Amino acid sequence: MKLGEADETGLPRPPSDGELDAVVANLQRSVQEWATRHELWFDCGFQSYAERVDGEPGITPVVTILHFDGDLGRALDGEFDGLDSEFHELLERHGFWYERNDTVSAHIYPADESPLLQPFLDQANWQWVCSLVQQDVADVHEELYLHFAKRPADLERLTWREYEILLFRVFQSQGFTCELGPGSNDGGVDIRILQRDPLGDVLTLVQAKHYAPKNKIDLSAVAALHGVADVEEAQRSIFVTTSDYLPSARRFASRTKIPMTLATSEHVRDWCRNASNGIIRDKSKLIAPEAVSRLIQDLAAPDPRIVHANTGYSVIMNQFAIVLKETKHAALLMSIPARTISDDGYGQRGLEVPDIGSACLDRLSADTVFRAKRSVRNSEVSYWTGSNLFSPWNGAPAHFDLCD
Repeated sequence: MKLGEADETGLPRPPSDGELDAVVANLQRSVQEWATRHELWFDCGFQSYAERVDGEPGITPVVTILHFDGDLGRALDGEFDGLDSEFHELLERHGFWYERNDTVSAHIYPADESPLLQPFLDQANWQWVCSLVQQDVADVHEELYLHFAKRPADLERLTWREYEILLFRVFQSQGFTCELGPGSNDGGVDIRILQRDPLGDVLTLVQAKHYAPKNKIDLSAVAALHGVADVEEAQRSIFVTTSDYLPSARRFASRTKIPMTLATSEHVRDWCRNASNGIIRDKSKLIAPEAVSRLIQDLAAPDPRIVHANTGYSVIMNQFAIVLKETKHAALLMSIPARTISDDGYGQRGLEVPDIGSACLDRLSADTVFRAKRSVRNSEVSYWTGSNLFSPWNGAPAHFDLCD
């Protein structure tokens, strides 16, 4: 079956990831051949949006990023007569268009009328969701749950470990104390859930099996979980799978002395829907004003909780923020204003520092609190928002230049 052909129901078949990748590879090959023919292909290459940006996709998906350092960038700026128009026409013939992102890269998008626009967007959103499958992103991200609540079939596309981590996060989002197993040699239990109760804590053992739909769970697997629950004196157990259960397994689960739930992807869909409904999308509500007030009073430059990013394409601007909350993989930041300490008399060039004071508390709102991915490299912490890279401010005044 070829790209765009109808399936057995007569409806257009959505292209697979492999088919979309082939379309992009063909586009990249044509661009490289064109640039090579014009002697422009030096220090150039392609990266995916997930690789280069590692951020949340926009409403129009970036199918590939062309990066360069030399004449190709100058050609796209129109410095070589007609080559920028040639490049535009080349992309148009393939059904794409481009936009300069910065001095060294251009983002390439599918045309608005392209039938591949939605498939490329679905692929980009899937890659973003997969990047969120971490053990401790807490309530910083909601797309993780929204995606699987709408598309439970995508659970089959996860790896078995990502599947376990997703379930772990779903149970955590419901307020339970959870422990995620090591992934191997776990004694038949992937997740332990402890529910605090005035009449006695309730321990639930969870076994997850990421199987193909045709590989159904048999009696022996279900009986093994019940045996572990009996030994550990658990009050409940849950077996959850991306496939289904043989009738013998269902009959056994219905007769166990320790209550056992047999769950499938439909159950996970409902759990994800409940988790996404319980998340506060106004991130400022995740931090109490009193906590922010104490944090601001405790800040003194330099302080690693004050972070800074350079922004702007043809100008230099500064963004300052405060780290309100962070885990190993994610963080909540709140932007704070900059205060000019010297300029050229016109306010176009100068130095500025973060304006840390009581007025910062007034900025605690949905518009100023945002999330970021946290990472550590060579003992240095950074926070990536998808557009700006923040790092701890060193305490020195930051230069700005608004002259284009």
